Amino acid sequence: MKLMNQNTVFSTNKTLNVDGRLIHLNRPHLMGILNVTPDSFFDGGRYLNEKTILDKAEQMLRDGATFIDIGGYSSRPGAEDISIEEEKKRALFAIKLVRQSFPSALLAIDTFRSEVARAALDEGVVMINDISAGELDPEMPALVASRKVPYVIMHMRGTPQTMNKLTYYENLLKEMVDYFQSKIHSLQRLGITDIIIDPGFGFAKTMEQNFNILQHLEYLHVLGKPLLIGLSRKSMIWKSLDVKADEALNGTTVLNTLALMKGANILRVHDVKEAKQIITLWDKMNGNVLA
Repeated sequence: MKLMNQNTVFSTNKTLNVDGRLIHLNRPHLMGILNVTPDSFFDGGRYLNEKTILDKAEQMLRDGATFIDIGGYSSRPGAEDISIEEEKKRALFAIKLVRQSFPSALLAIDTFRSEVARAALDEGVVMINDISAGELDPEMPALVASRKVPYVIMHMRGTPQTMNKLTYYENLLKEMVDYFQSKIHSLQRLGITDIIIDPGFGFAKTMEQNFNILQHLEYLHVLGKPLLIGLSRKSMIWKSLDVKADEALNGTTVLNTLALMKGANILRVHDVKEAKQIITLWDKMNGNVLA
């Protein structure tokens, strides 16, 4: 008797309409991170010119990324609050390059600003990844609705500059579910159906809270939406192991594997090749194990 794939026990949306392509979520997908910033916590300053951007994009696509998430604003704790113009300049430079060289690539824009998102969509981006779920720019939901693109909404309090001071919750998991339920209801009233949930590891949460969320991640499936999980090289890993972010790949692999066991649908990662290996082994396990 074949063991049940844990992902199948949840009543979650199983497809995304991405630029007319139906992305099936009955198996995990990968979102590669391409930060074109000088100050992101791990890869800041690595991808600032044409060669490094295109080399990274090509590598991620070759290694198995379904999506490439391009961001021009560092959201690490305490990051500089740059202007809309500077964020747009950074992001559009990378988007145009990648679109020209890899026209079939599915690109997401990592921004909480509707003006940046609108410009990115005009250049061919097909998904919006908003760390604030519309909290920091109330015009974002209307833009998503008008363009009919998938929308990643994350749980966060405050801003990247203030979130580390906003970590008190009476019941974190319940408050997260209430937050997302309210957001989903509002977005669906606008006609937005392709909504993806990101619990926001490291955003207005302590290390202990991050691990508590991961331990109980399946609780979020009550929302009925796909889960995007961003654990890649985050401080909850390297601080726990007393290493640097550059040395946190092994820990990232472990926690990504646990996230899949808890029903994650999309892993957002810096290291696509290694994450793809997790999924390959995951597929083998769930396709070939007999009881």
